[in-house]
Amino acid sequence: MKIHSRHRTGQGLIKLICLVAILQVANPVSGQDTHWSQFNMSPLTLNPAMTGGLYDLEAYINYRDQWQSVATPYKTMAGSFDMRFKNIKKKKGFLAAGLNFYNDKAGDLAMSTTQVNLHFAAHVRLNEYNTLGAGLSGGFVQRSINYSGIESGNQFNGMAYDGTLATGEPAAGNSRSYVDAGAGLLWTFNNTSGAVKVTDNHDLKINLGASIFHPHEPSYSFYNNMEKLYMKYVVHGEALISIPNTNIAFVPGFLFMRQGPSQEIYAGSMIRYKLKQDSKYTGFQKGSALSIGAYYRADDAVAASMLIEYSNYAIGVSYDINTSQLKSASSAKGGMEITLRFVNPNPFLYKGSAQSRF
Repeated sequence: MKIHSRHRTGQGLIKLICLVAILQVANPVSGQDTHWSQFNMSPLTLNPAMTGGLYDLEAYINYRDQWQSVATPYKTMAGSFDMRFKNIKKKKGFLAAGLNFYNDKAGDLAMSTTQVNLHFAAHVRLNEYNTLGAGLSGGFVQRSINYSGIESGNQFNGMAYDGTLATGEPAAGNSRSYVDAGAGLLWTFNNTSGAVKVTDNHDLKINLGASIFHPHEPSYSFYNNMEKLYMKYVVHGEALISIPNTNIAFVPGFLFMRQGPSQEIYAGSMIRYKLKQDSKYTGFQKGSALSIGAYYRADDAVAASMLIEYSNYAIGVSYDINTSQLKSASSAKGGMEITLRFVNPNPFLYKGSAQSRF
């Protein structure tokens, strides 16, 4: 299908060229699925085994606006909730369940993808500091498109654009649905989760996981042909490494995704400064922290990131600065991303009686 801008001037032609450039340049790094610069703030889209893997309970709301400076922006909204709900064999592990959804709308044709997934995971405590978990997800996907935005070369009458002429595109439905699935593994280490508690800001927390999505490679074309959605492979990791007797910690992370001929390599770090610790006895003083850092997506962008935490709540903001060949058209402007987070237990509590990421 030829996707053309609705503009009928030289500006519209420039916009079309930029859109084609986006599709060509972004293909090697982003694959066919949506992606998040704040990948650690969208755990259930990262790995089904992240369900209950880091907190007793967590909830996220995500929003991303991309390529607004070049073409009709790509807008993505998502949300997730998961919790632990049952111990296995007298606290030798636990079960967890979760739910996530996302909606992605792209381009002049308002090509929309809406997905809802259920997640289940089981985590086993290897010892007081280490756990190993496995998770499964399953869900339903609905895709739609608005053909009224199509303009094609067949509608050029020799002198100008003529919207009354046929586009020449084959007839197709404007909606498509399919079921989806995923599976993953997750290892976590947390030196605050054992019987003997470490002193304040001696935290060392690590999680490392691998997952697959679309193992059955579902057909997703609007033309009902044999075009398949490639299986996606994901490897990811994150750590929190505190500097003893200071308020500073490093939070490095990495993400590798491969989907068909496309792949994404993404890595970087945040520097976290603990502004306040929860009051030890009264709980009147709420803990807070500020994290600032950057991540690099190979051959595509640098994502400048900031995370503000207050008690159980956090807000993350990131902005992609385009570094690919598209930067001449985009003026290095990529995408804004905002995330809201709620977790329990409070990550600033003195007693590390429950495992948490921060």
